[in-house]
Amino acid sequence: MRIRLLHGLALLATGLLTGAFGYGAANLVPTFNAVPLDMRLSFHAELMKMNGITMQAAMAVSMLSAFALAALAHGPARLIACSAGLLTLGSFLITRFGNVPINGLIKEWVRTSPPVDHAEILRRWELFNDLRTLTALIAFALLIALALRRQPTPPQ
Repeated sequence: MRIRLLHGLALLATGLLTGAFGYGAANLVPTFNAVPLDMRLSFHAELMKMNGITMQAAMAVSMLSAFALAALAHGPARLIACSAGLLTLGSFLITRFGNVPINGLIKEWVRTSPPVDHAEILRRWELFNDLRTLTALIAFALLIALALRRQPTPPQ
């Protein structure tokens, strides 16, 4: 029973993380690119204030629950859950070392002005965003596959 609850938590947290990243990639980024630069930068900076806590919490719960599930699982299920945890860790690392430093630059640009190469820096942020979305999506798919997997029947 404990493993099923943990699996449910991992699915929920990873699904929310994937949904948030997916919404950003499918809706926010195209909107960022459609509005004037000063509006994009202001909105982006404000959005990151809100995302800081919620996204870090979703990543932490996703990762920890997947690793805890791996610790309780056996055989191929352990490998699948551990892979999901590692992919979620990948999303965190991409965010921390890719997106977050650029978010800091964007906050600075709101107060001053963007550099001449700002378009390239913003494209890099979008690439990191796509990568973390993909790692979260694959982690979620693995946890779904694990939930749909046939359980071996115990010998009688």
